[in-house]
Formats: sequence, C-alpha cells, structure tokens
Amino acid sequence: MVKTYNIKGMTCSGCVATVKRSLEGVQGVEEAIIQLEAPQGKLTLKNPINIQVLQDAIGKYEIQEIESKQVRVEKFQEVPEKSITTYKPLILIVSFITGVSLLSQFPFDNFSAMLWMRHFMAGFFIVFAFFKLLNIQGFADSYQMYDIVAGRWKAWGYVYPFVELGLGVLYLINIAPVLTNIVTLIVLGASSIGVIKSNLNKQKIKCACLGDVFNLPMSTVTIVEDLAMVAMAGLMLIIM
Repeated sequence: MVKTYNIKGMTCSGCVATVKRSLEGVQGVEEAIIQLEAPQGKLTLKNPINIQVLQDAIGKYEIQEIESKQVRVEKFQEVPEKSITTYKPLILIVSFITGVSLLSQFPFDNFSAMLWMRHFMAGFFIVFAFFKLLNIQGFADSYQMYDIVAGRWKAWGYVYPFVELGLGVLYLINIAPVLTNIVTLIVLGASSIGVIKSNLNKQKIKCACLGDVFNLPMSTVTIVEDLAMVAMAGLMLIIM
C-alpha cells in the first residue's frame, strides 16, 4: 500500500536524506520518497504501520498522514527502471574514455597494457569528477543516500569530486604512482561497500557516479564500475 504524509521541520536536502534513511529503516517500509514540497512523504508499505512508529523513527520532525480525500497529485522524481537505454550516457562516456586511452598509443607498435590502464583511470577520474562538479550540491545529496562515509559525514560528498579530480591528474602525469594507487584502492573500495549494500537491499535510489546530471538507478553496473577501478589499481601496484 502507498500512503502520503506531511512532514514538518525539514528545511534542506540534508533533512530530506535523514528522514528518508530513517523511514526506510522502519520494518515494513519498502520505499520512502521524500521531498521538501508538500506532500513531503510518500511511503510504500508492506502492511499498515502505526503513525507513532514512524514518528519515533524520525525524531524531531513531525509526520502526519494525509487523508485520502486530501491527497493532491504531485510529481515525485522517480528513479527510472534499469535498461540499456537508461545507462546509455554511462556506456557512451566509458566507451569514449576507453577509445581515447587506446588511441593515445597509436600506431600500437609497442602497446603497453600498463600505460593503457593509467590513461584510462586518468580519463575516468577527470571526466566523472567534471560531471559531479557541475552540481556538487546535488551530488553530495545523492551520494549521502548510500555511501558509508558520506552517510556519516556529509562533507565527504563535497570533498569526493576533488579527490577524483586529483587522482585523475596524478594518473595522467604519473607522479607518486604507488601512493595514487593505494588512495584509489581505499577511496573506491569504501565507495563500493555502500553500492553493494544498496544493491543487496534492493533500494531504488539514484546513482551519483555521474553527479546530478543524469538520473541513473543504482545497479550491478555501478558495482562493476567501482570494482573494475579497484582491480586495475591493485594490478598496477602488483606490476610496479
């Protein structure tokens, strides 16, 4: 069943993220779509839940169910279904980075897989940081929804794009390669944990890998993307 609620006390996107996380932690709540505009909450429930249980979960915020006759039709930003079309922007971007990093060694007389990986990772980090920085506030809000570090320290969502950009530049100019790969293993390894947990819990949330520019759903694609980068960083450390 789906029920709609007014939630008083929310003033920013951080409040929205906190309320969403708290409500989705209540047993019986399958999904919580929360926004600042009224009606602020739309909950998909497995079974009826007492309003006091929801109130206890969100603490200082005040939740009130809207009677059916009072419900207005509002536009909630739904996460799209997973399909090839949905992931077209991500597929194109990764394909372009792969192609450019290969062509950088043309005519391939002395092709180096190590050099290809370094160029690929440089392009990956720089391009993905660019999309995140287009709307860093939107990225931080989305990232906070599933990342284990940003969920506890929201400022990490604002720092992360600059860390990606820095790693991209370091891979490009090949300075401090050992440290660069170690930082990549730690940063993307931690990020992968939140992505994997969200997929295992089958949460319908937005993936923040391309910032707030594209509305991409969290999926196995995101796991493969993160773990592939972790694997390349690990392989480069072993080969060095």
